[in-house]
Amino acid sequence: MAQTIAVLDFGSQYTQVIARRIRECQVYSKIYHYTTPATQLRQDGVIGIILSGGPSSVFAKSAPLPDRGIFELGVPVLGICYGIQLFGHLLGGKTAKSDHREYGHGFLTVKKPGRLFAGLPRRFRVWNSHGDRVIKLPPGFKAIGVTENSPFAAIEDLQRNFYGIQFHPEVFHTERGVEVIRNFLVGVCHARQDWSMKNFIDRTVRDIRIAVGRGRVILGLSGGVDSSVAATLIHKAVGRQLTCVFVDNGLLRKGERKTVVDLYKKHFHIDLRVVDAAELFLRRLRGVADPEQKRKIIGRTFIKVFEQSLESIGHADFLAQGTLYPDVIESVAIGNNPAALIKSHHNVGGLPARMKLRLIEPLRELFKDEVRAVGARLGLPRAVVWRQPFPGPGLGVRVLGTITRDRLDVLRDADAILQEEMMRTGWYWKVWQSFCVFLPVKSVGVVGDERNYAWVIALRVVESIDAMTADWTRLPYDLLQHISSRITNEVRGVSRVVFDVSSKPPATIEWE
Repeated sequence: MAQTIAVLDFGSQYTQVIARRIRECQVYSKIYHYTTPATQLRQDGVIGIILSGGPSSVFAKSAPLPDRGIFELGVPVLGICYGIQLFGHLLGGKTAKSDHREYGHGFLTVKKPGRLFAGLPRRFRVWNSHGDRVIKLPPGFKAIGVTENSPFAAIEDLQRNFYGIQFHPEVFHTERGVEVIRNFLVGVCHARQDWSMKNFIDRTVRDIRIAVGRGRVILGLSGGVDSSVAATLIHKAVGRQLTCVFVDNGLLRKGERKTVVDLYKKHFHIDLRVVDAAELFLRRLRGVADPEQKRKIIGRTFIKVFEQSLESIGHADFLAQGTLYPDVIESVAIGNNPAALIKSHHNVGGLPARMKLRLIEPLRELFKDEVRAVGARLGLPRAVVWRQPFPGPGLGVRVLGTITRDRLDVLRDADAILQEEMMRTGWYWKVWQSFCVFLPVKSVGVVGDERNYAWVIALRVVESIDAMTADWTRLPYDLLQHISSRITNEVRGVSRVVFDVSSKPPATIEWE
């Protein structure tokens, strides 16, 4: 059994990023709700604990507080941001509201390298995001690092192996952040660096086989890397007990249905059922402009289609989904978790009780790049493993405003040109995502000598590692010009093409 580092989740948007950084250091990590009893952590064989950041203040009436027993387990603890404030609040120190909220880049000056900062420079850039700070150290703690606004930006209690840092080492904005985490894992917790995607596959296949037993599994196959890897893992575990369902919801890209059927039914020989539900989806979406309503309608309709699919399949015990962590963290309601709700996802959450199906989400703890690594190890084709992400609601959230067949056709044709040019030039494989968005506004253009009052298409091309943050891609001007020229000349109903230069944050990758 792999050694486990527990990440207690206090609602930070970066909680899974912490877990991911730990796995990058080849150490197994598991996320626990902040209320998890210390007895459970001891039972799970946890060798170290990381307290995540979070949006709350320790002074809030409903502030999330951990079981105090975690400080008596005898294992090292690292508190990040909100975590260091918990040290001050719970262990006899003092935490207070800062005069100035510290957000963004800052510089940490290391007073004492010790084990946490071993091998690191005495001064490096860090990323801060906090409104409170420790102003009096708890007994046993000493300051080992300072920032411009905090004399206790990094603290340690050597006797108990407790460490606290005010900054976020898990984000890319912090220089040498992964090394800080690795120092805690290896130098403090003495963790074995033996976690790998092979271990993940072996564990997941074993767990699926045990959970499913002799039951049958139904999976919605989109053709994307998420559902494909999920299907392959489950098929590896239970073979013919898996049936995949491909739903044509009328919101697919050009030629997508044929591509999926040819690949999975003919090449992989998976039991694949195709359901044409385009009319149902488009009828239910008629006149709906709000993006959250679109997502919910699409989600409910998927459930309905799956219910109907069971009739033709005969019987199923489990519903499998290719849910990833970014889907989960952006969909957690405040009532269930301290993380703030950003947007809902059709494939996250409980199923209606009437379906009587248990949920299998083998990729729920992974980021996209980790899923690709699993897919490659499972032998999936490059075209599948490196296929760009496509949202579950499909073009339904790329047609802004109300959805009509004509608007979908315009978007499909424009997007097909973009993908063709990205593939032709090799840029498709260099970026995280590239797609077109239909804007529900018209712009005056000129075709020949005639006035052309038609729709606007936005190009969205971004670079990212895990979809938690992203930056717009600086495509060559001549490529942008060629794409724009082709779309405005070849797609009937488009008069103008614009290029989105927004990063995440503050924007999201998708427009809706």
